[in-house]
Amino acid sequence: MKTKFYLLIAILASFVSYSQEISKSTISDMKFRHVGPVGNRLTSVAGVADDPMVYYVGAASGGVWKTKDGGLNWFPIFDDQEIHSIGALAVSPSNPMVVYVGTGESSIRSNVSIGDGVYKSEDGGETWKHIGLKNSGRISRIVIHPNDPDKVYVGSLGHAYSPQKERGVFVTHDGGASWKHTLFVDQNTGISDIVMDTDNPRVLFAGAWHLELKTWQRISGGPGSGIFKSTDAGMSWNRLKGNGLPNNDVGKIALAMTPAAPDRLYALIETGDGVPYNGKETESGELWRSDDNGKTFKLINSDRDLGGRQAYYTRTTASPDNPNEVYFMSNSFFSSIDGGVSLENRPRSSSPNWDHHEMWIDPNNGDRMAVAGDGGIAISQNRGKSWLRTYLPIAQLYHVTTDNNVPYNLLTNRQDGPSMKGPSRTRSGNWFGSSVIQSGMWREIGGGESGFATADPKDPDIIWSSASGYGPLGGIVTRYNENTKQYRQLEVWPELSAGSHASLLKYRFQWTFPLLISPHDNKTVYVTSQHVHRTTNDGQTWEVISPDLSLNDKNMQGFSGGLTGDNIAVEYANVIYAFDESPVKKGLFWAGTNDGLVHISQDNGKTWNNVTKNIPNLPKLGVVRNIEASKWDAGKAYLTIEFHQIGNFEPHVYKTENYGKSWKKITEGIDEGNLSYTRCIKEDPVREGLLYLGTENKLYVSFNDGSNWQELMSNLPHTPMYWIDIQEHFNDLVIGTYGRGIWILDDISPLQQLNQDVTKKSAYLFDLKSSYRFQNVTSTLQMFPEASSGQDPPKGASINYWLNEDKDVELFITNSSNDTVRTIADKGKKGINRVWWDFMGEKSDPMIMRTKPQYAEWFSIGDDRIRNIPSNISIMQPPGKYQVHLESDGTTYSKELIVVKDPHSEGTIDDIKLQNDLMNKIYNDLNTTAMYVNSIESIRRQLIDLKSALSGNGKDDNLISEVDNLESKFLHIEKKLLQLKTTGKGQDVVRYQKMIGEKLAYLAENVQISDFRPADSYYEVYELLHKRLQDVGLEYDNLVSNDLEEFISKMNSQDINTVVFN
Repeated sequence: MKTKFYLLIAILASFVSYSQEISKSTISDMKFRHVGPVGNRLTSVAGVADDPMVYYVGAASGGVWKTKDGGLNWFPIFDDQEIHSIGALAVSPSNPMVVYVGTGESSIRSNVSIGDGVYKSEDGGETWKHIGLKNSGRISRIVIHPNDPDKVYVGSLGHAYSPQKERGVFVTHDGGASWKHTLFVDQNTGISDIVMDTDNPRVLFAGAWHLELKTWQRISGGPGSGIFKSTDAGMSWNRLKGNGLPNNDVGKIALAMTPAAPDRLYALIETGDGVPYNGKETESGELWRSDDNGKTFKLINSDRDLGGRQAYYTRTTASPDNPNEVYFMSNSFFSSIDGGVSLENRPRSSSPNWDHHEMWIDPNNGDRMAVAGDGGIAISQNRGKSWLRTYLPIAQLYHVTTDNNVPYNLLTNRQDGPSMKGPSRTRSGNWFGSSVIQSGMWREIGGGESGFATADPKDPDIIWSSASGYGPLGGIVTRYNENTKQYRQLEVWPELSAGSHASLLKYRFQWTFPLLISPHDNKTVYVTSQHVHRTTNDGQTWEVISPDLSLNDKNMQGFSGGLTGDNIAVEYANVIYAFDESPVKKGLFWAGTNDGLVHISQDNGKTWNNVTKNIPNLPKLGVVRNIEASKWDAGKAYLTIEFHQIGNFEPHVYKTENYGKSWKKITEGIDEGNLSYTRCIKEDPVREGLLYLGTENKLYVSFNDGSNWQELMSNLPHTPMYWIDIQEHFNDLVIGTYGRGIWILDDISPLQQLNQDVTKKSAYLFDLKSSYRFQNVTSTLQMFPEASSGQDPPKGASINYWLNEDKDVELFITNSSNDTVRTIADKGKKGINRVWWDFMGEKSDPMIMRTKPQYAEWFSIGDDRIRNIPSNISIMQPPGKYQVHLESDGTTYSKELIVVKDPHSEGTIDDIKLQNDLMNKIYNDLNTTAMYVNSIESIRRQLIDLKSALSGNGKDDNLISEVDNLESKFLHIEKKLLQLKTTGKGQDVVRYQKMIGEKLAYLAENVQISDFRPADSYYEVYELLHKRLQDVGLEYDNLVSNDLEEFISKMNSQDINTVVFN
């Protein structure tokens, strides 16, 4: 017995704080959807020898992906794991179903994530097992023995944020069941690369890399760096010294060997290029080569293009069939066919992409290769002459905001891209069904790859962006106008800062410095360096409204990069990293720095109070990631602060309710682990005490103001949850991830209303938010989805209800006249359930055909001898108030749903009423047509069967002729209702004239386009078809009441079972 449910809306009520336990299954119907934009950074790639269809790629912070069709389509295969950053991939040469994944990115720059060791799959990536090295931080390379998939060599770089022992080479001979740490240099040195002698698997070379990372500095190069060699299958190692190698300290090292010359070893070495570093001379050179298996080396090339920004690149791969052909991955893509002596710098148009990180070449076919980089994955089958390029949905976003358009747009800053804007939904479709959010719907809006993009709350066509990128590299501010598609540069201090370390600058604008439009005045905009800057005249002038709010420690403002300088504002310390203004009280500011300080101003910036000491047991030198000023109380605020760049991975979240005089740590429920450090906290705008929190790999929710946190992952992939926004008009939760793009959870009202009173009930219907009755707009001509395409929400209104057990339900939606316009059946599950009403009424009655199409004896109608034809229509219900009544266990609920007219529609409410009036007439006539067709088909089927039976029993031919004659009369009428020659095969819909039923359906399809009133011609055609239908009805009634009744009487008189009239 099905339980019937009826629904109606009410105003949201306030809820007391409580700790409601939710599980993934509880919220499984509340699914996030990916909306874009195109992705970017891949760090690793591996293929399968002699199989051009299968490749694997690893993303910087977006998991592992696989293709089975040569790169045309990709799918994620690592999303069940709680780790997302990939450093290395390897496929066993002797068993391609065995795949190893090393986690933690080893292409070092800012905002890179770490891993938790090595994973193994024995079924081509279908399932995975964690096999150890949990604290390795970053895996740079995995090498598998050519004949034994259980013998594996792993290069661990370490997380590099603090000294650690889990760096070096690890070896397993049992597929990861146990490990031996066979090469350890020191606690600041890890492994950047490993290669195996292709002729002798007992010989291996490893590149050791001295690397230290801090918030304020990066050091690449030191005494630990160097090349090591093993001749006993990796069990012991010897450092290679002299014999042509650099004598001074070096940095990152990349290695390559080739079966075309087994004794040849290419070594790309970071040296400092002869530029003094820390008062000492450095070596000069880039590429060395050994032709005697590492006994001696020769400097081959000193071109800086080979390594570029060494910590970020430094990768080389040698061709398997030409010992002199070698490739170099850097910002550009270089190749050499003379052993590295000269280089070919391929133009961008013929390069795999840009910012290249890894290359795989089929060991048995030097023409087949794949390259991973910041521009995605590129595959070539012709030795790099041409490339199949794909962007995966792995966008790394620093922040995401929403504007106030209807529907709203998304604004973000993507790594390796500009500030950009894209739709939250398209309102369109195409021939291939519901539309997707195509990558071409996103557009540049100025700004740069980091920082914030924020729309003016009163004029969403104006968008402010802060960013870094080429130019100032630490202070871009732009004001974009959607009407002109142009932007104005408005830097506070537009002095080129590329290559300058922090102490050399007047203002220290960090890579992702905040930009805030005042919630009280849209003409007031703030940005921050070590100071707070304010403009009230659209950026024409800026005023400083704070002192230096940082530690201003000159020891944290020095040169960064190590041997290869890399000063692009990322490592600028002593800056204001988080800033917010109270939405309750104008001029109440909060500021947090990336050296661990928190300040408050309550007088519009005239004075500032350092409240850091009031935060209990706070470690030093943390990065205040964000501050959320409460909308409920001026004295209340939340902050996230993290310390992972000094080797502390614990979560730190705090709240104050007294203007920072005291703070409470609120981290209960956050999982322990190296990815638990926090990124962003967001307060719900509707329910006080409802909070959302993003960490380095999960999204959490708290129903009790942070006293306890629970996962809110649903179908979200594990990835850094960098920023959270809530679009209040649509009540959507928007997540900006640093690795998988933007995800939207449509309509979070069930979370806002969930409490113990609800969960104690056997069933409950949540209040329904008003929903727009959007009409389709024209679509782009990009009809097919691509890898980075986003997903539109289902059309219509979301209806949410709670069940305390699994049961089948039905939802009955009624209009203001209390007529049921739609019934929706749903297989309800325990927990929150969601269905969507697309505003369409019930479909018109089906036309059930029981005979074959005319002249198509070949056509099969199956054992049940029934075929349906696509003749149904349904009517989009007009704007207004609707209800659905819910009845469960003797209790009835009523909730109101307000359906709002599409604000973009030209039509008026009166136009929509005229449209619906005509649609209802067409709908009723189609039902009448279906009634005649279904009745005639039933009669004809019985007459045809009767004729067959009479023929088989040797009955009188005259009797059989009467049956045949009556069936022909009904067929004559039916042919006026439908085109009975149509089979639906071979596009025969265009072969034959259409009849009343098809023409009514066509008329309905065209009347119901957007919200326009029907043109006069539609009324004229309708009246014509209606008159024809009436005439057919008279003919039908006459045939039934006379010929059919007479026939039935005659058959009965001869004791023959006759037609049953339906």
